[in-house]
Amino acid sequence: MPGPGPGTGQEPAAGQAGGAARAGAGEAAAAGKGPVAPAWARRSTLVLLISVLALAVFGTTTQTWISVTLDPNQLGQGGAAQEPLPVQGSKAATAVTALALVALAGGLAAAIAGRIARWIITAIIVLASAGIVAAAATVLTNPLAAAQGSIAEATGVTGSQAQVAVTAFPVLAVVAGCLLALAALLIVPAGRYWKARTKYDAPAPGSPAAAGPVDEIDSWDRLSRGDDPT
Repeated sequence: MPGPGPGTGQEPAAGQAGGAARAGAGEAAAAGKGPVAPAWARRSTLVLLISVLALAVFGTTTQTWISVTLDPNQLGQGGAAQEPLPVQGSKAATAVTALALVALAGGLAAAIAGRIARWIITAIIVLASAGIVAAAATVLTNPLAAAQGSIAEATGVTGSQAQVAVTAFPVLAVVAGCLLALAALLIVPAGRYWKARTKYDAPAPGSPAAAGPVDEIDSWDRLSRGDDPT
């Protein structure tokens, strides 16, 4: 019988060897890159979401939360019609402004924080969000008490009675505060996909992650350990 033609036995073996080499290269590349972060877990996406929600809460405090109709007799104008007195959120609930800034700073800090620091930052943002919701809910439940400071400034009389109307901005602050807390809770699970940014999270020498590309932050971390990244 005629023997096998040229390349008949060698081509399958070469194809198998090439496939094995490509598979090995793919595994090595995957090991170097680590798990691919889903869209919700990306560092930039999550930090941007927290920042936008914190700024949304802060933005509501610059708007009118309560519209107060004062008693003309308290102003000594004998029943003359009065324009409604607008009360901004920063005056009706002073804590909301400060807590929104705390949450904003925490979200920005999470971008460069280590594993343990991310837990602490998450707790801070959640507590700030709870304070925002509580302060805004207090305005919704008792708007007259929240407006007493502004009424006293306008009339010079404390404990005055007036007609008050609440706008939609306290409700928006409550909604944004709840979403802010939920976004903060995503920091911990999302942090598993984030690349190490500090010397405390740096991978051990010789590990697959250590062979990855080095950015400016990694270079500074290596310099702080006495290594020359060049």
